[in-house]
Amino acid sequence: MRFNIFKKEKASIYAPVNGEILPLSEVPDPVFSQKMMGEGIAMIPEEGKVYSPVKGSIILIAETKHAIGIRAVDGTEILIHVGLETVSLNGEGFTIGVNVGDKVTTGQLLMEFELDMIKKRTKSIITPIVITNSNENGKQYIFTQEKKSIKGETVIITEA
Repeated sequence: MRFNIFKKEKASIYAPVNGEILPLSEVPDPVFSQKMMGEGIAMIPEEGKVYSPVKGSIILIAETKHAIGIRAVDGTEILIHVGLETVSLNGEGFTIGVNVGDKVTTGQLLMEFELDMIKKRTKSIITPIVITNSNENGKQYIFTQEKKSIKGETVIITEA
């Protein structure tokens, strides 16, 4: 019997929210739909909670609290951007539960937000999940064909 103890497990990114899954190309913002920030996927959250999609550490919290950046243990950098044009809210309606530098585990609560208020006051609640270093890391990704997600359970992106 042979075991390959050096075989690297493919990286998986789990759904950070419960909701509908969309291709990034359907996000009504060219910065995301044209993948200017990197490869990714988008989601329409059903509730105002965002959970960590990977094990890693917090590398960014937007001053306006609408976005969180995480570096996974494999080096993949992921940005979760709640809604479109949510920067205009100046942090109103967002509560962050982590700090830059914090270690996080898959499924850990990162942020809460007022879903209904954001729906009413911004362009869209669509939440892009972008691999911001996908253009530099040379990795290829496979995106789920699932249409609905369960936070921390549904794998939305895997390394090819």
